[in-house]
Amino acid sequence: MENDYKVLYRKYRPFSFDEVIGQTYTIKMLKNAVVSNKISHAYIFTGPRGTGKTSTAKIFARTINCENPKSGIPCGKCYSCLNVNNSADIIEIDAASNNGVDEVRELINNVKVAPSFSKYKVYIIDEVHMLSKSAFNALLLTLEEPPSHIVFILATTNIESVPITILSRCQRFDFKKISFEELVSHIKWVAEKEKISITEDAIEEIAYLSEGGCRDALSILNQLSTSNEEINLEVVLTNYGSVSFVQIKNIISYFLTENYSLLKDVFDELKFSSIDYKFFLKKMIDQLFLQAIDLNEKGHKEDFLKLKNVIFELNALINQINITIDPFLLIFLVFVKYMSLDNHEILKKDDSLEKLSEKDDLKEKFSEVKEVESQKEEVIEFSNEKIAEEKEESIQKEEVDVDYIKHLKEVRINNCFAQADKKLLTSFKEKWQAFNETIEATHEIKAVIMDMEIVLASEKINIVTHLQASMVELFNRELEKIESEYQKMEKSSIKFMACSKEEWDQLKKEYVKRLKENHPYEMMDEPTYQQNPVNLTHSTEEDEDLKEVFAIFDEEKLEVQ
Repeated sequence: MENDYKVLYRKYRPFSFDEVIGQTYTIKMLKNAVVSNKISHAYIFTGPRGTGKTSTAKIFARTINCENPKSGIPCGKCYSCLNVNNSADIIEIDAASNNGVDEVRELINNVKVAPSFSKYKVYIIDEVHMLSKSAFNALLLTLEEPPSHIVFILATTNIESVPITILSRCQRFDFKKISFEELVSHIKWVAEKEKISITEDAIEEIAYLSEGGCRDALSILNQLSTSNEEINLEVVLTNYGSVSFVQIKNIISYFLTENYSLLKDVFDELKFSSIDYKFFLKKMIDQLFLQAIDLNEKGHKEDFLKLKNVIFELNALINQINITIDPFLLIFLVFVKYMSLDNHEILKKDDSLEKLSEKDDLKEKFSEVKEVESQKEEVIEFSNEKIAEEKEESIQKEEVDVDYIKHLKEVRINNCFAQADKKLLTSFKEKWQAFNETIEATHEIKAVIMDMEIVLASEKINIVTHLQASMVELFNRELEKIESEYQKMEKSSIKFMACSKEEWDQLKKEYVKRLKENHPYEMMDEPTYQQNPVNLTHSTEEDEDLKEVFAIFDEEKLEVQ
């Protein structure tokens, strides 16, 4: 017995112009061409996948061959309309698998043959950008002087790969991504027709996942509906490695309120989830854009600049993530980096707010994402009292943390310089390498320590460096865990502290300066967590005589790397 089952995107493929969604302008122009009987010999439909290019091409082919079209709509009763699915005069070619010059030459030979029963012989060439250069050249000859009974409809998702000589001989129609609202409405309609039980938030998530493609939306719905159970948001998120808007908004909220602990908890959960980090980044960037434009409109310049900088860094991170490092850790570090800057540093880092907000492409992006936001009314539901309480506690804790770590860092670097030993440095480097190799790849501190390098050592303290300031900050926040793990391996009470390469260069210069001035380092007591920091500023003046600096290094007076 033949299986009559059809997947949803095939079952609900549009059969007339009125059923095509999201392409109002294109449909209007094609209808007008039929009404005015101004049919071109070649068209090219371009746009993202699943937006209706091939379906529209088939509808247009059926319409121009209809014997009695009314207002650009086929009658559905004539021979051409009734036999459209079996018509020898509508030929579909997949250029991805028929992209050679021989296939195109065969097509050209058939072009000379008149249509069997219709007014036009229509060639629909899908993914035309896949044709070879020689195949394009062969096709070009026919496009220049085609027979009057021939219409070519070329479809592509990659218009940039189609030669300009081909484009110049075609009428071009751009298919845009289907809007969020239209997708939600269409998914809901199909679900009702198919008696699929699905929640409103699940429909919205499917619409978001499909990225403006109707075919992708119905494919997702089709797959999830096979269980015959209600489709809710959790089902969609679990099956497609997605993340909820509430979770995204929580991350942004914790970032803006500088709640390090809650932000870290969220990313710790993400590390062990099945969420696709690239999709997470896309969704995060979309929401950051929305939040940024909202903050800009409200005049919150500092927070706007924070979000803008995070957006640009996350966007650059998409194609730079190293598979040996957990991607969510790197994303987390981007947020931590801008949590550690005060407003003055943020404003100094970027004073181009007005220029940025006036850019057309940014406005267009904000406008596009607002279409999504208008459909999302999920709110992080905390009482005003709880928000105020949490924010106050968070700010107080962060202030203590930052001051404490800053003070501890200065004291430990000072004490390590006071008792630095070159022989110990070599020994501790070997132990650090062994420690790195011992820690399992899945351990939460692995990515934090793996690129750290020991540059200064004493009996009780090791100083490590890293190129990225954000990695240094994370290392110093995780000191307790790192020292605990190291102690397990070495049975040693050694302490650590990290500084950036830039800081280390300045510290070495100061060391040389103090040697020249006969001003040695003196041991200091480490602060307790509650202790208020004291002013321990070090001079960072440049040494004018570089030769003298190198001379001091050569005399091995410096017990550091």
